[in-house]
Amino acid sequence: MLSINRLMKYLRNHHQITVKSNQAQSLRNIGYYHGYKGGYRFIRNPNQRIPFSSLDEVIALNKFDMQLKATIYPKVMFIENALKSYVIEAVLQDSKSENLDVIFNKSITDYQSYAPGSKQYHKQYVKRMNLKGKINNALLRDYSNKKQTVNHFFDSDRPIPIWAVFESLALGEFGTFFACSNLNVKLKTSSILHLPSNFDADGKITEYMIYAIKDLRNAVAHNNTIFDTRFQTSTINGRLNALLEAEVGITGLDFKYIDAYIILITYILRKMGETKTACKQFVSSFVECTDLLRTQISPNICNQILGTQQRAHLNQLQNFISNS
Repeated sequence: MLSINRLMKYLRNHHQITVKSNQAQSLRNIGYYHGYKGGYRFIRNPNQRIPFSSLDEVIALNKFDMQLKATIYPKVMFIENALKSYVIEAVLQDSKSENLDVIFNKSITDYQSYAPGSKQYHKQYVKRMNLKGKINNALLRDYSNKKQTVNHFFDSDRPIPIWAVFESLALGEFGTFFACSNLNVKLKTSSILHLPSNFDADGKITEYMIYAIKDLRNAVAHNNTIFDTRFQTSTINGRLNALLEAEVGITGLDFKYIDAYIILITYILRKMGETKTACKQFVSSFVECTDLLRTQISPNICNQILGTQQRAHLNQLQNFISNS
């Protein structure tokens, strides 16, 4: 393990990056191995190296990434909590019970929409069975950690109501729960969100939203790098992409760039009744971050990180907010 001074020398000599003698603490704060080497020396994959010329640029990108997380985190947490609330409402209306076993039998029945014995029937039934195991594991984990929401019901030998179950579910597990729910639950949730029926006749857009938000939420919560959307674990569903383009009034939406997530978050927030003022402030905060970055890093690198479509998309997003 090299000392901080030797790391500074290594950056100068090996990477041809200008490092000022008074930047030792800044390099410490970022972390050469966790920050520069693992997070800020490439875009999306290690083969796409960023041609930095100075440590100032690395520091600027780090600050941009940190500010992004600070801006996004409260919004994705708001969305997660609201979505769980909407789905609870839909499930209670459909099952007429808050008991998990009753809900499973009445509402977590997406597999029944496929022909018995078919490949999709089998796949969805297995997903449903796995979901039950995930829920039990989540409850056991929280019970072992003495989470009072769970312990209260376990210790009094009472069934855990669905709202308490949702307190224990991670966003990905919640996404599986929604995916396994029946058409009534999905369409009721879609109705609460005021999603357009021409894009959401089967109620699955909410599922696509959950999975799109999940990766970003987890990356932000665990302080992982997000500026280049490397956190994506799966492809964004094409129908969600088409809905956002049609509703917001843009073309060429690409979730390879972080502005697509800003557009998605803003769209969901407006569907959840967040004020126009709050949504405009959110978008403006993002624009301020990117405008600052453009003054600190070369245009070529910024275009690789942000894309060339960002300004046009965000101008249209502001128009969408005003007109929604």
